[in-house]
Amino acid sequence: MERKDKRLKLVKQDPWLEPVEESMNDRYNRYIYRLQEIENNYGSLEQFANAHYSLGVHYDKKQNTIIYREWAPAAYQIYLFGDFNDWNRTEHPLHKKENGIWEIQLDAATYSPDDLHKTEFKVLVHADNGWKERIPAYITRVIQHESTNNFNAQFWFPEEFDWQGDAFNINTIKTPLIYEAHVGMAQEEERIGKFREFADNMLPYIKSCGYNIIQLMAIAEHPYYGSFGYHVSNFFAPSSRFGEPEDLKYLIREAHKKGLAVIMDIIHSHTVKNLNEGINEFDGTDYQYFQPGERGNHPTWDSKIFDYGKTEVQQFLLSNLKYWIEEFHFDGFRFDGVTSMMYFHRGLTTFDKREKYFTEGVEFDAITYLQLANTLIHKLYPEAYTIAEDVSGMPGLTFPPEDGGIGFNYRLGMGIPDFWIKLLKENRDEEWDIHYMWQVMNDRVPGVGTVAYAESHDQAMVGDKTISFRLMDQDMYYHMQVGDDNPIIERGIALHKMIRLFTLALGGTSYLNFMGNEFGHPEWIDFPREGNGWSYKYARRQWSLVTDYNLKYYYLGAFDKDMLAVIKNNRVFKHEFAEQINQDTNNQVIIFKRNNLVFVFNFSPAKAIPDYDFVISSPGKYNIILNSDNIKYGGFDRVDETLNHFTLQGNDGQHHLKIYIPNRTVLVLRKTE
Repeated sequence: MERKDKRLKLVKQDPWLEPVEESMNDRYNRYIYRLQEIENNYGSLEQFANAHYSLGVHYDKKQNTIIYREWAPAAYQIYLFGDFNDWNRTEHPLHKKENGIWEIQLDAATYSPDDLHKTEFKVLVHADNGWKERIPAYITRVIQHESTNNFNAQFWFPEEFDWQGDAFNINTIKTPLIYEAHVGMAQEEERIGKFREFADNMLPYIKSCGYNIIQLMAIAEHPYYGSFGYHVSNFFAPSSRFGEPEDLKYLIREAHKKGLAVIMDIIHSHTVKNLNEGINEFDGTDYQYFQPGERGNHPTWDSKIFDYGKTEVQQFLLSNLKYWIEEFHFDGFRFDGVTSMMYFHRGLTTFDKREKYFTEGVEFDAITYLQLANTLIHKLYPEAYTIAEDVSGMPGLTFPPEDGGIGFNYRLGMGIPDFWIKLLKENRDEEWDIHYMWQVMNDRVPGVGTVAYAESHDQAMVGDKTISFRLMDQDMYYHMQVGDDNPIIERGIALHKMIRLFTLALGGTSYLNFMGNEFGHPEWIDFPREGNGWSYKYARRQWSLVTDYNLKYYYLGAFDKDMLAVIKNNRVFKHEFAEQINQDTNNQVIIFKRNNLVFVFNFSPAKAIPDYDFVISSPGKYNIILNSDNIKYGGFDRVDETLNHFTLQGNDGQHHLKIYIPNRTVLVLRKTE
């Protein structure tokens, strides 16, 4: 791959980048050099990402042998032991081959795959850090013993999974609406949920709500359940807490049958320090997979940072991506902690000048890795979604590498939930600045796919507050019964609906919701820990609340469902940005048009305005297709939705609409004639 002209497309489109053009060329050249180096040495990027077919444990049918290989260049001795040899730690030594690879073969005539399947084992490694019992780096199945909390590897030789008929392609989704979910707490009982019950119970619910993409958290094995899955120990092993690998495949296959895509929350930004469960110091050195010394320690996450420039590390991580796509049919990835990956300062700075993106504290190897990762994913699955969690605003994040970018499809609009938290904490309703609200929602670069979301999963954790809890607080526990009039609840329900639709309609070209937040789930998340008596009381979701017609949670769930349908049925994201029609500071009214819909927001806590007059470019008849004040959404039914609204030509020669807009209400209109 070569650049045909000197200037990258990204620089051509954005003159702001011209002063750092040389740095951008350097970034591109590093990527091209590494890609060509891989292709020359391995044949292709796809073949380079095949390490998981060689390393780890495999059954070779041709040779009728079980082969285990491990990359551990600095190790002195390695032994395989487990149920198969009565846990004799030194009876089965591995032998060191080329390039730091160790290998052992077990005759399948003696140790048949059927007999070994699901039996437990470990690896004994003798290295500079002593004798350590370890779990293979490329292991695909790990289980935890509840009595001891210790993890063991398992031999895993299942029957081939039946993917027949799974012809799903995410390209069929035109309006991406993402439902972020955690399998373990996606049930109401006080226990850990399973992959199969998520498939059977949650998939129909998610489908009925109108979401079309599921983003699964905590998939790769992690030793501490309360980490939300962000401290991964075993990168190729689906967490055994939720079932077997085939159960995850069943979940994805069933999702695809329902037209739902499934993307994985992938954590390549760091990993656990744990020696017992993870890959840290596997061969006795601190630099096998990670940066040496303190540079390999994450200062705030208490974890290890990969050496993204090392061939074997690139191969490990890229093979991991290929594994999840090919073995489990994931439709893409949400990359966690991208900012932390791209900078040695881990993003703990203010990005107030161009140079900070390209020359100051930049982890160049990580940038190259992310470019290679996106290239690989889109070679394997051209339509796959890749979403970057980045707070820096890195230029070119969603441009292809050949245009000077990093290659992601989308970035998370992380400033939006931060904005809503700050607004709700610091400003009275009367002080909401509609001009600033508009600015925040539209603060994105043209051509950059953005996932908008009103609140993050972190806000649902103990110590923080979701939007619903911040709006209604303890009154949610006492006044959510239908017929119980309460001004705090009434305000909370009204603003909860408006905030979510405002974010959905303006904030991006995709939308994300964390499970339960669609109906204002009242409880925070508190995973089992010593401080709560190892209780699962708050590590679950109370789905019965949204199906109870006697509770006001039903109103919020119904509105969420209908607002998604309006956005999806009218292909609102087809237009990248909304067209501003009217901003009325005095009345706190914002009116805008996106695609064929007109959105009218009245954020005023008290001013209901009859015959509100505004100019509109397209004359004709307009009808209300969504009204947050409808009684079925917990409103006061102050709007007659059967009325036809006709434009009139004013003295100014422009076309005007007049409508009644109650306070704390959003109306959506569509031109019908």
